[in-house]
Amino acid sequence: MAKELLKPTTVSNAKPGDKGKRLNDGNGLHLLVKPTGAKWWRLDYSIDGKRKTLSLGVYPATGLADARRKAEDARAKVANGIDPSETRKEAKAVKQVQAENQKRLDAGLPILNSFEHVTRDWLASVEHTVNTVTHQKKIRNFEIYVFPAIGRMALNEVKSPHVYDIIIPLIETGKLETVHRIRSEISVAFAYAIAHGFTDYDPAQAVAKQIPATKVKHRAALTDPKEVGQLMRCIDAYQGTFVVQCALKISPLLFQRPGEIRQMEWKDVDLTAHE
Repeated sequence: MAKELLKPTTVSNAKPGDKGKRLNDGNGLHLLVKPTGAKWWRLDYSIDGKRKTLSLGVYPATGLADARRKAEDARAKVANGIDPSETRKEAKAVKQVQAENQKRLDAGLPILNSFEHVTRDWLASVEHTVNTVTHQKKIRNFEIYVFPAIGRMALNEVKSPHVYDIIIPLIETGKLETVHRIRSEISVAFAYAIAHGFTDYDPAQAVAKQIPATKVKHRAALTDPKEVGQLMRCIDAYQGTFVVQCALKISPLLFQRPGEIRQMEWKDVDLTAHE
């Protein structure tokens, strides 16, 4: 097939008409002259049995030699089974994501599809299921221990050693309850990510067996009336905040767990009920 049919003077002197006209340089490369006078380089090519057209730039910013070079690069990709149009779309998408991520970083937000981004989405989705204090503690644990280490990583880049590196310092300092809690919450975050198609496995799961078990400290119940009486006197003499004083004094009357008393609301109290 003939190629390099155009001359620089032919391109520069090309005049627009009532309709767009095409000046062929050969082998699929042509100059499209629009009625407005704009001149666009185009390359026609075939891949996987489909005819496609690739834009190579605007004249005179892209001259004849530049257009031929770009066309040759595109033909080389096609010869290797690579669609230059798709390659360009992918590169454009990458640049858009990079630009958006920079905007998010400038605004103090996590980058798209990073561990922190997806985890914060999960945290927001479960906020209504737990009390505010517990939820804030959960967020704080991620902000202190997890996000600084793997927050900016893409989910499929996070491996088990990354998770293990997070908890090693806590194991060494004996904070085993914190270690188990953090590993578990990372695992739940990955379960959310798997369900939403961001990744396909949980790297925190393999770490569970590497954490020493916590030693449970059992506190014997008070059964001696004298010891119970002493406890009641200690509660009555407590000089802490008013709220804690009230919680302590009501505990022996309700026989409820501290967490249940702490979360109790007025709607849970029936002052007129009797046996």
